[in-house]
Parts: sequence; C-alpha cells; structure tokens
Amino acid sequence: MGIFGRKDSVETTAATAVTPDLAALTGDYSLDPAHSTIGFVARHAMVTNVKGKFNDFTGSLHLDGTDPSRSTASLDVKMESIDTGSADRDGHLKSSDFFKIDEFPTMTFRSTSAEALGGDDYRITGDLSILGVTKSITIDLEFNGSAKDPFGNERVGFEGKAEILRSEWGLTWNAALETGGVLVSDKIKLNFDISAIKNA
Repeated sequence: MGIFGRKDSVETTAATAVTPDLAALTGDYSLDPAHSTIGFVARHAMVTNVKGKFNDFTGSLHLDGTDPSRSTASLDVKMESIDTGSADRDGHLKSSDFFKIDEFPTMTFRSTSAEALGGDDYRITGDLSILGVTKSITIDLEFNGSAKDPFGNERVGFEGKAEILRSEWGLTWNAALETGGVLVSDKIKLNFDISAIKNA
C-alpha cells in the first residue's frame, strides 16, 4: 500500500530513497476498528449531505517500507453494521432497494497496486465488491505517521478518500423530486480514517 513509505525531499536513487525508519515499518498489520472509521457521504434531496459509516469491519495491511508499490491492503465490511443515525433509513439501506444484506452480507476491497505521489501523499488502486459486482476504484491517501502506543502496540495511521458512482455497482434505487433532481445522489464520497497495529 502506497502510504507505507515516503520519498525524500530531494531526488535520490531507488536504493537510497527510503530511510531506515521507514524500512522499519515493513510488516503485517491489522486494522483497529475501535480507532478507525469507514465512512461515506451522499447528497440527499439535492440540498444536504447525509453521512454514514460501517461499525463492523476487519482489515489487514502488508507494508513494504523499502518499496511501497509492493504493499497491499484488504478490507471486509459487514453491511448490516451500516449506521447513518436513523434506524428507518438504515433499514431501508439494508433492504432489497439497496444493499440486499441477506443475499450480499459483505462488502470487500482488495488492493491491486499502490504508488507514492510525493511527500505524505499516496494512491492505492483496488477491487471493490458490492452486490456481487466488482469494479476498480482509486483511493487517495495521506500518511499520518507511526507511533508506539502506551500498550506497546506499533501503529500506523492514514486518511483516505475516494468517489464512486453507486449505479456502477447496481445501487440504482431513487425517487424523483417535484422540483427536479432525485432524492439520493449517484455520486458517493468514501472516507477512511485508519489506525492499524503491527502484528506480533
């Protein structure tokens, strides 16, 4: 995953571009759901944004501090854990109009490539699967650093964002507005705030 190494501020050869500190981050990590958020934003009735998140997910990262392009990430999200702050709306999203959670209980992401863009900015591309449909998405990332917490866990953190058209995954339900437009936007913004712990 591309967040797992940073380029020096001056041009260097590939052999010297990564500092020992970044190389030390190399390893396997597990997402910490208690300190991470998988969220989304949809436009509602053309006038406001509705924010939501998923409360139940697992994920793993392989960081390669010497060659970020060799890093990988995977994410599994339980769709029944969707939370928009409204029980009625969440129930509708779980129904056959949207996520059909009885038939498709899990949303997954599997990375296919990663790249460093310079500074703390990175980009990861991967396959997002919803409703049995798999399509490629690109996530822009900002590396937030690494630290050892008071319990001795080695952590890395990053923030990410992406935009998708939900219709491309078969999420087409909508309702027309009398004033024009539709109730729910096709474009959905995805937000990631991730803390991951290095495996022992």
